[in-house]
Amino acid sequence: MSRPIAKDHDEKRAHILKIAARVFADQGFARASMSQVAKDCGISKANIYHYYSSKDALLFDILDTYLSALRDRIIGLDLAGLPPSEQLGRIVIETLRAYEGMDHEHKIQTEGIPLLPDDQQKILKAYQRDLVKQMSDVVAAIAPEVFEDDPRKLRATSMSIFGMLNWFYMWNSPADQKARDEYAKLVTRLTLTGVRGL
Repeated sequence: MSRPIAKDHDEKRAHILKIAARVFADQGFARASMSQVAKDCGISKANIYHYYSSKDALLFDILDTYLSALRDRIIGLDLAGLPPSEQLGRIVIETLRAYEGMDHEHKIQTEGIPLLPDDQQKILKAYQRDLVKQMSDVVAAIAPEVFEDDPRKLRATSMSIFGMLNWFYMWNSPADQKARDEYAKLVTRLTLTGVRGL
């Protein structure tokens, strides 16, 4: 007979994911152990294996939970009727807001995704591709004459915008929503007008 799922299973799972993300980000995935995660979660090592069969399974669930929610939040924005420049502003500001409180999850993407099996990497990279495509479509609509015959330039531009957003936590991790919104506006103006437009 299988063990029944506890009423607080989802709450405990979310707690494990949050703590594990911090442990993996602070120690590096290769050096971190399930014992350390369990200790920081305040549970036994045996208990954590009730939720996750391995460290790899835990890593995948952290990234899958984070990236799927991020993708759904950003792709789900209602941009209908807005000019491309305003669409860009909405995407940029919502992306930075979505990053708030997720620094550890964000940090372990680079190291973590290549360590996972190919089928799991494909799932996670698909979330990322959806976000890049949305950004690229909006950027292309802002200046079609610039990018029409140069997909490499379009990709480089789109990834550069993400670059400005993705590393914000490195120098301003304690930023509140107001600070994030102000920076989002700066990134949008810089993208649309260059430094002379600031």
